[in-house]
Amino acid sequence: MESPCTLVCSIDMKTGYCFGCGRTRDEIAGWMSYSDGERRLIMQMLPARLQTVERKPRRETRRARMAREQETN
Repeated sequence: MESPCTLVCSIDMKTGYCFGCGRTRDEIAGWMSYSDGERRLIMQMLPARLQTVERKPRRETRRARMAREQETN
């Protein structure tokens, strides 16, 4: 199952969106119960949502680090 999770899991109190993936708490909690179509619809909205959060994560995410390490191997 595809997931936008970046293992940051911190919610912007102003927007209610996760700094890492852009989902709301309810969307994160219900992700496993959503249909593929519901997940795709949410994922289409995430880039615009991430533009509205107050700050970006300060640290490299685990997923980004793993991808970077795979590229160098």
